[in-house]
Amino acid sequence: MNGELAAWLRLTLIPGIGGETQRQLLKALGDPEAIFAAPSAALRGILGAGLVERLRSHDCHAEVEATLSWAGQAGNHILTLADAAYPQALLTAADPPVLLYVKGDIGLLNRPGFAIVGSRNATKQGEANAEAFAATLCAAGFVVVSGLAAGIDAAAHRGALAAAGTTIAVIGTGIDRIYPARNEALAREIGAHGVIISEFPLGTPPLPANFPRRNRLIAGLGLGCLVVEAARQSGSLITARLAAEAGREVFAIPGSIHSPQSKGCHALIKQGAKLVESAQDILEELGWGHGIAAVSAAPTIDGVAPGGPAADEDPILRALGHDPCDLDTLATRSGLPPETLLARLLPLELEGRIAPLPGGRYQRLG
Repeated sequence: MNGELAAWLRLTLIPGIGGETQRQLLKALGDPEAIFAAPSAALRGILGAGLVERLRSHDCHAEVEATLSWAGQAGNHILTLADAAYPQALLTAADPPVLLYVKGDIGLLNRPGFAIVGSRNATKQGEANAEAFAATLCAAGFVVVSGLAAGIDAAAHRGALAAAGTTIAVIGTGIDRIYPARNEALAREIGAHGVIISEFPLGTPPLPANFPRRNRLIAGLGLGCLVVEAARQSGSLITARLAAEAGREVFAIPGSIHSPQSKGCHALIKQGAKLVESAQDILEELGWGHGIAAVSAAPTIDGVAPGGPAADEDPILRALGHDPCDLDTLATRSGLPPETLLARLLPLELEGRIAPLPGGRYQRLG
């Protein structure tokens, strides 16, 4: 088996021969061993003379040996297009990788997935929303898929894990490298209770071009994709577009018209993404009948059911509302002087009921 796997690795490690060309070779000639044994004449029709010579001569022996050693460690796997454990959902998405590096429970890769993505510079409320939606979707039977980035991605993974659910982290580096470094502990937890996957060889650094490629896998692994918060130029919008192109349902959480982190979500909604206020909205749209009863009491995006009474009647919270608000505006709404407000806001912050934001603003938490 090591000889077969070594040939798969060799095929994917040759510079200049990308995924589409690799799949063309496999379709024409069979498995990688047959590709390397094929006469040059059979290869030239697909590769051209220069790449045929590169396929023959490129030396990646050390990389192959190091990767096989990594794959021999507990919990580490390499899946090829020919493996039954390869995620079948990716076969219907654009550009499925010929080879995947996997750490954790490979059985999760063929469970129903749902992607949750959003801004790296998320608000506290956005992170709380991502955690709540992830927990509820896991309770309904989904595996939460995200990209292990800071902000919304990390919150979605945390929400899934905290609910004793399962999660898939798709990363844009080699699987032996974690980016950003602040998520190293989270990555270890996902490796132990979920699964991490990458299409990039060991040692690959966090190159900017890798992350849009990673996004197509996040989109492809889910039956749907939820964007929690996103600025106009957010990479999450790439994931949403790729999900739509792959025939997946796209959902977005609305926010304040004044918040830059809501502009991308609002743009998606204008383009046809489904506006959601609760995970229940997603389950109903997907027709996920067996999960609906179990999560009928699931929280909505602010911890308050639509049409229901507010859970907290604190006058400061009522004056604050649910959008970010500066101190002067809050003073006008509440009729209290700023110094009194500051004294009242501190206990609410310590209790985790509000969060300070850049620019002297505050936001209520669900």
